[in-house]
Amino acid sequence: MSKRSYFVLLLVGLGIALLVTLFSPLASSKPDGLERVAEDQAFIDKGKDAPYKVIADYAFPWVHNENVSTILAGIVGVLVVAAFVLALGLAFTALSKRSSQATSSQATRDQGHRPPPSARGLAGEKES
Repeated sequence: MSKRSYFVLLLVGLGIALLVTLFSPLASSKPDGLERVAEDQAFIDKGKDAPYKVIADYAFPWVHNENVSTILAGIVGVLVVAAFVLALGLAFTALSKRSSQATSSQATRDQGHRPPPSARGLAGEKES
C-alpha cells in the first residue's frame, strides 16, 4: 500500500468516527453492564473516583446544550485517540526504519570480513 492509500484510509476512518459521534446523544442513559451490576449488588459507592477528569460526564461547562456538549466531547475524544494512534504508528515506523538500516549496514560491514566461499559444494559443480 502506498502512503497516499494509508492517508486516505486514515481520513475515511476518522470521518466515520466523527460522523458516529453525531449520534452520541441518542445513546442510552441507563448504566452499562458493569455499572448496572455494581448498582444491583450495592457496591457502586465503594468505588473510587478517577484521579483526574478530562471531560467530566462528557460535559463542557461553557456549553449549555447537553446534546451539543456530548457531541463535542465525543469529537474531542476521537481526535485525541486518533492523534495518539497516529503518533504511535509514526514512532513504530521510525523504529522499524532505524532497525532495518542498522541491519543492512551491519550486513554490509560483515561482507568485507567474510572468507571467500570454498570451491567445494558450489551449485552446479560436482565433486570428483
